[in-house]
Amino acid sequence: MDAIDRKIISASQTGLPLTPEPYQTLAEQIGISADKLMQRLTRMQELGIIRRIGAIPNHYKLGYKHNGMTVWDIDDAFIDQLGKKVGALEFVSHCYHRPRHLPDWSYNLFAMVHGKTADAAEQQIQQIAKLLGEHCRAHEVLYSTRILKKTGLRIK
Repeated sequence: MDAIDRKIISASQTGLPLTPEPYQTLAEQIGISADKLMQRLTRMQELGIIRRIGAIPNHYKLGYKHNGMTVWDIDDAFIDQLGKKVGALEFVSHCYHRPRHLPDWSYNLFAMVHGKTADAAEQQIQQIAKLLGEHCRAHEVLYSTRILKKTGLRIK
């Protein structure tokens, strides 16, 4: 990463400019061409410096008030296979394989669901339970009560 890459990250990490041509606007702010900006963004993605560029909607403002991190105790032999299936569900926004912390925490699969109603969230949870079937030994739902953080890493 060089100084221009750092400028790109610094200028874009809180979001792209809300203009008709955001990449052109960003390039002008940095002092490079839009083509050069796109080349550098593509290269940084290929190198894994940045993971993705995309819109991040505020689900609370969209009416999704019932948000729960579901945690599942899944047979380790099936975690990768089943985790991919859970992560592919259209209503799951985050899906992670996490280490257990025995004896207190046996859960190793985490999946975030969002519902406009408690009933809608519960239906999603039941779909996950059905998909996991006999490989699920236990589960819990940790419902959000407030937003603590809605930003990623910020580089200065």
